[in-house]
Amino acid sequence: MAFAITQTCCNDATCVSVCPVNCIRPTPEERAFGSTEMLHIDPETCIDCGACSDVCPVDAVFPVSSLTTDQREYADVNAAYFEQAEKKSRASAQETDDFGPNFHAWGKPTFDRILPSDFGPLRVAIVGTGPAGMYAAEDLLLHTRAEVTLIDRLPIAGGLVRYGVAPDHPATKKIGDTFARFHTHPRVRMHLGLEVGGDITAEEVAAHHDAVIYAVGAATDRQLGIPGEKRTGSLSATTFVAWYNAHPEVAPDAVDLSTERVVVVGNGNVALDVARILVSEPEALADTGIASHALAELRRSKVREVVLLGRRGPEHAACTRSELLALKHLPEVDLIVDEHDPRIGAVMDAAGSQDKAGILRGVAREAVDWSVPPDPTGRRRRIVFRFLSTPTEVCGDEHVRAVRVTHGTEELDIPTGMTLRAIGYRGAPQTGLPFDEATGTVPHERGRVAGSAGTYVVGWIKRGPTGGIGANRVCARETVGTLLADAVAGVLPRPTGKARAFPRLARRRR
Repeated sequence: MAFAITQTCCNDATCVSVCPVNCIRPTPEERAFGSTEMLHIDPETCIDCGACSDVCPVDAVFPVSSLTTDQREYADVNAAYFEQAEKKSRASAQETDDFGPNFHAWGKPTFDRILPSDFGPLRVAIVGTGPAGMYAAEDLLLHTRAEVTLIDRLPIAGGLVRYGVAPDHPATKKIGDTFARFHTHPRVRMHLGLEVGGDITAEEVAAHHDAVIYAVGAATDRQLGIPGEKRTGSLSATTFVAWYNAHPEVAPDAVDLSTERVVVVGNGNVALDVARILVSEPEALADTGIASHALAELRRSKVREVVLLGRRGPEHAACTRSELLALKHLPEVDLIVDEHDPRIGAVMDAAGSQDKAGILRGVAREAVDWSVPPDPTGRRRRIVFRFLSTPTEVCGDEHVRAVRVTHGTEELDIPTGMTLRAIGYRGAPQTGLPFDEATGTVPHERGRVAGSAGTYVVGWIKRGPTGGIGANRVCARETVGTLLADAVAGVLPRPTGKARAFPRLARRRR
């Protein structure tokens, strides 16, 4: 009996480090790490020791024999990953046979190792307490004698783990407990509700620390750039997610669910999250961490149908396979693919069972008549995937009444009273730091901010909004490595303010 990783995998890779037989892939040392949707356990190699399950911070690892009916497909997902890897390996070996072997000149291995004794005690400020910032703090606290100041503009630590994870994914939120143990570390001082660039300047933070790491994420969302996008009832999915997670900057009455149909532009994981919450039975969410005002609104919600719009076909759906699989098992919810174009069904029928389009093969298909409103008396709700459709306008007067989409030369209006754009996060400029408008990131070299000695970035503000929670571990390791190399080289600016002065300053400004 082997273990299998399920959809809540965070790619943290703690499981990789404890596996005695090295059966979990990809590892942080492999190129694919951070770009795969989840980690995978090789059923042929697994020795059923359970070490991975014991350390998983999000409870994503289970014995195959204990998987529920809804989770059984994840055993196949794990196995298929290694079958595909073996095929690639054989193909690579065949190329070597055909074109001759490659010979490498192997020299004596060298290792760059930085010891705490290589530099004096450091004072490092980390702006942001989400996964990226906390992985950086973990590296500094476990491997150096650094004193760490954690700063967050919000009153509760956690970043997207606290305010961006759907409430029906409580296991994913558990990784926040892993980070929280560092909040009370003896070499940590934490200042919540303190905004750098608002309550306190970036220069003031830098003056009291040897180095400052910005882990501020991607705080805004991408725009559609179409007419009517600002109409009442047209919101970003980031606002909706923040609303049901009780984000202090989103009003309790920011969302009105008095419409029977909601159109979500996008089909990534965030789009699936909001669709799932909109059609879930409210009582199933009552025992989660959902905001009380959101639960009350969902209880009086009139939403019966959520439409997920995708510009491209089902093979290019932006969500992960694991989240798509989970969507198929929602109780009292029908999953539909709008087969308005014969290419959609053809792609699904030709796809492999592990492909995204293949996962949708068994889903009901119909040519949806959008002029017919959802049945307000129906017991079941439904989610409709509409592929190969580009939104061109949010129609209405002051309030949204429809979303206009095009498909080739065809144009139609999908009636709705609410639309959510879920097409990605975007970084925002940070006061005192350079900013690349094209990528929404801070220009850097291996985490070192260009032209700003002692200033570093990590996470989405460094690399853009890509990769899940675990991808930040490798990202933070690179940034902290660069910072420590600068400390050894003696190029960090010396702080002019005393260590004890900053907490007093923070208290006055907060």
